[in-house]
Amino acid sequence: MGELVVGDWFGKAVVDASTTMLTEPFVHDFVRANMWHLRGRDADLLVDTGIGICPLAPEIDTPAGKPLIVVATHIHLDHVGSLHEFPLRMGPKMSAARFDDMDDAVTYAYMFHNLDGAVSKLPAPDWKAANYRIPPAPLTRVLDEGDVVDLGDRQFRVLHLPGHSPDSIALFDEADGRFFSGDAIYDSWLIDDLADSNKADYRRTMQRLLDLPIRIGHGGHGPSFDGARMREIATGYLRRNGGI
Repeated sequence: MGELVVGDWFGKAVVDASTTMLTEPFVHDFVRANMWHLRGRDADLLVDTGIGICPLAPEIDTPAGKPLIVVATHIHLDHVGSLHEFPLRMGPKMSAARFDDMDDAVTYAYMFHNLDGAVSKLPAPDWKAANYRIPPAPLTRVLDEGDVVDLGDRQFRVLHLPGHSPDSIALFDEADGRFFSGDAIYDSWLIDDLADSNKADYRRTMQRLLDLPIRIGHGGHGPSFDGARMREIATGYLRRNGGI
């Protein structure tokens, strides 16, 4: 991956000729997520939309007239904050109705209100974390296990991978092994102790991922990883949590 180039609010790094990673360097690292822009032949794909403090849409350089499919991997605040900015919104079936209101208790937006050092740079002089809210973003398509997101020259299979959250989904290109994993798995400490987390589900997800033939994985947090590293992460989790 190329060097992270930081602008007024967002940082961008070129992964390859078709893929750019975006993040929010001034947001607390606990809720600083990766967003992935993939350019396809007939449509582009944006996986997750960050916290939503500053407008994300102007940062996505999709050509005029070309569809941009935006997929939320789950409904937590650091993945759906700017979802409302985009017309083609897809997300998990399990939580689909909750995108209509983006309730603070469901998104965990309330955690941001009192987070010490929520941002290291004010996005506006009068900005306050206590005022943070996520606008409703009703889904235009619901995604479930086995569904396909089609960009024309590549297709992504939807995998339902609960554990971190009950609604967590990932996107897997079975042809070239590219994997957008959201928070189902990533190369950092995995969060499994939220109110809606489930360790038994997470163990089953990790067992499933041991056999997934990925080439490159792009997670919701941390650096990208290859198949060997993903199996290390999954095996480590299982050993720590009685799964092996």
